[in-house]
Amino acid sequence: MPELEKVIERKLRDGVKKLGRGAKCLKFESPGTSGVPDRMILLPGGRVVFVELKQVGKRERMRQTYVQNQMRRLGFTVFSTVSTPEQVQTILSHCEEVMRQDGL
Repeated sequence: MPELEKVIERKLRDGVKKLGRGAKCLKFESPGTSGVPDRMILLPGGRVVFVELKQVGKRERMRQTYVQNQMRRLGFTVFSTVSTPEQVQTILSHCEEVMRQDGL
């Protein structure tokens, strides 16, 4: 049975906390701007990663895809349609690699 979005979100938050070095996984809301990703991961060294969580089988709305593509064009890393523990682990591995590259 697929895990609920809130369970996946908790795994992401807990995993980012375990990265240490002050990494944060914040709920991202931008009043007046629709379509922003659900979570913003703040890593040491000023790195930011955005994550859009979804229930299994659900996809981003057109507005979400548009905003995510704008963010990518600005150079940000955005993970889309995250709905499984394996995808969460991919994000955490990416964050670890970024921190390692930055010597943290």
